Amino acid sequence: MGGVNPAGRTSGHQAFRRTVLDALPDDVQARTLLGLAAMMRLADSQADGAWHDAQGHALDAAGIVEQTRQQVLDHTLIRRIEDARFNEEGLPANRKASLALDAPLTFRIRRRQLPDDLPATWQVRELDRQNLEVTVPAGSMDVMLPETRPAQVRTAGQLPTGFEPSRLYRSVHHPRGLAMTIFAASDCLGDSGLEWDSLRDRLDPDKVAVYAGNSIGQLDDEGWGGLLKSFSSGKRATSKQMPLGYGQMPADFLNAYVLGSVGGTGAALGACASFLYNLRLGVDDIRAGRRQVVMVGTADAPITPEIIEGFRSMGALADDDGLRALDALELLTDTDYQRACRPFARNCGFTMGESSQFVMLMDDALALETGADILGSVPAVFVNADGWKRSISAPGIGNYISLAKSAALVRDMLGETALRERTFLHAHGTSTPKNRTTESHVFDRVARAHGITDWPVVAVKAFVGHSQGSAAGDQLTSALGSFAHGLLPGIFTLDAVADDVHAEHLRLFRDPLPFTADAAFINAKGFGGNNATGVVLSPAVTERLLTKRHGEAAMSDWRARREATREVAATYHQSADRGHFQARYRFGEGVLEGPELEVGRDRIHIPGYAQPVSLAVDNPFGRLEDEGDS
Repeated sequence: MGGVNPAGRTSGHQAFRRTVLDALPDDVQARTLLGLAAMMRLADSQADGAWHDAQGHALDAAGIVEQTRQQVLDHTLIRRIEDARFNEEGLPANRKASLALDAPLTFRIRRRQLPDDLPATWQVRELDRQNLEVTVPAGSMDVMLPETRPAQVRTAGQLPTGFEPSRLYRSVHHPRGLAMTIFAASDCLGDSGLEWDSLRDRLDPDKVAVYAGNSIGQLDDEGWGGLLKSFSSGKRATSKQMPLGYGQMPADFLNAYVLGSVGGTGAALGACASFLYNLRLGVDDIRAGRRQVVMVGTADAPITPEIIEGFRSMGALADDDGLRALDALELLTDTDYQRACRPFARNCGFTMGESSQFVMLMDDALALETGADILGSVPAVFVNADGWKRSISAPGIGNYISLAKSAALVRDMLGETALRERTFLHAHGTSTPKNRTTESHVFDRVARAHGITDWPVVAVKAFVGHSQGSAAGDQLTSALGSFAHGLLPGIFTLDAVADDVHAEHLRLFRDPLPFTADAAFINAKGFGGNNATGVVLSPAVTERLLTKRHGEAAMSDWRARREATREVAATYHQSADRGHFQARYRFGEGVLEGPELEVGRDRIHIPGYAQPVSLAVDNPFGRLEDEGDS
């Protein structure tokens, strides 16, 4: 797995450790803080291993942690938005106005700034080659007056301050989400401990797939955001804004610049459930035997004035007025902004977040053959719509079905006791009043049906915010961290469970909870009725299933091969913890356009790929004899 969100880097469970920091041993806390400080460019590690602070002063690791600890804590997770546009200066905007001119208005303007189509009554006189004088007669004149509007939402889950993924490779006007994609996929490959080109050479190129996207495209200025406001802002559209804005572009970037894949590709967009939709495509492909390796992920960077204003106008976001009213405050402090997201407590709306998360799926035989380090397994993802609804944004019934089917699968695979005592829920947990009531009711009813009396609920958005289509990726990678560390993150903003939460059969808790889990349920209760629940099994349970299928001898051989894989991954983690990232970005390398291929009846040979593409396709329809066949 790999990626980045407001808690830090995904690989090596760094981001997870940030969410359970106080429950970790002192040495693990220090390693986590040191890695984040390096990521945030608060410290630098030289080639000889020596550490220096941001001013260049030599310090040992303990000194760096002591010096930067509070800065790391204050500038990770949810916090006051650090973009100046959201602070005292206000958001840049324009206001339409109609001026009543009592007398003619004369002004000077540069020739290139004058519109092509002028009102017939305007008089233009040339002053010189660059400048014109314009006279507007008395009467009415429509104008746009520049202004700044105070931001009404000032909190979000932002990437750690100082970390900028576009600095790690030759990014040329890439939208933020795509730069995050490059980092996240590279981080995933580094975490795997496998050399991608060698892994690809083992396979028919068509046995690889990438399913990646986001929920609303790239809407910052480098993508569709800049394109859509180019006319009204007076700026020119660029040749990159249109193509780079598409929602499936994370998959396209991976194929073209990271993996060089010619296999399956695509993106399923399903609002907040987008990550799970793409995960289901990968799981289904592997179960059907169509693919052996699938990269699944999302990348969302929605912290822009326009997107935030759109959600605020729906009444979905926790704005300043709502937060002040919630706690009867006159002014909001930095601490209040950090506590903006309160799943299953008294709350007033969700908090926006940004994130990119990727996981590498592999079929079980190949995983054993390559010595892959198995972090868990996904047997199924269930998706259900809401049916008839009062409105698109209103809650519905689909999530009851998706979670109930997931629970039934775990019961049938692992038994009643495992379901009741060794599973936990990763809630969508948005921190809206509707979500706390409706999602808790789903959980409580399914728990009651299976005799579960104390089902632990994790709501990681309390730490990182709601990253839209990447939200379930934040949940899944957090669940893998819980398997590795035996801890469930608490809902640290949960001062008290809200009165309208259905919690009779649930366990809602504030502090990290020691817990040994066999499985987790990754839940998405998305906008528009996009409900999905994914089942993820722990590494220990996965190894038991693999032993049952492949035998103890095969597992012993895999464990021996895994040691080498883990050593390579450990080297990557050591480098990443020192802030040294090698983004994999291969622009313009190995480009093929068609004439280079060797196309035969049964296979296609592609230069640069060790194995040919087999043209032996599955034909479930049988064959009709043709009169011309011999």
